[in-house]
Amino acid sequence: MASIHHTTMTPTKLELLTGWLPKQSWYVGGAEAPELVKAGGFRLDDPEGAVGIEFMVVVDTTARDPAAYLVPMGYRGAALDSVPGEALIGTSEHGVLGTRWIYDGVHDPVVMAQLRALLRGMAVPQHQSRSDTPDTSVTVHGTGPDDAPDVQVNRVLQPVAAAPRRSSASLVAGWTWPDGTTARGVFAAVAPR
Repeated sequence: MASIHHTTMTPTKLELLTGWLPKQSWYVGGAEAPELVKAGGFRLDDPEGAVGIEFMVVVDTTARDPAAYLVPMGYRGAALDSVPGEALIGTSEHGVLGTRWIYDGVHDPVVMAQLRALLRGMAVPQHQSRSDTPDTSVTVHGTGPDDAPDVQVNRVLQPVAAAPRRSSASLVAGWTWPDGTTARGVFAAVAPR
């Protein structure tokens, strides 16, 4: 199990995401810089213990109707050579671990392998800020195939009133809006074939 270090990161994850998020094709905000707040998420463990894996929900509060974004991230101790340049969110100095290369998780093979494992029931979601603590609020509905399915990550989150009814697996988790109300939505699902 991964250990959560309660330390500083410079720049912070929110500072890195503020510059990176508006450059993404799926960003729905306006021309002004987003004002991001951390609104939820969870972690997964890398079986090899080398990559930190976090699924973070951030809410952009600049719009009248705030938008919630899901950003899966892989934290690495060295740069990845096998991913496109735009996959790098940025680098940050971690108070315990030193320089971390932070990648958009959809381009990180370890992050996606663990997401597939979660959708197959072979990984346990972990609390975002506590070590060795499963997050029971994160649920998988339906079943995922045993092979390596294509997984669709929902970048702009939409609240759903009930768990989706689908034969393929979907990952449902929650977040908190700036006004304190909570929502749940589909974070990822096995893509239809």
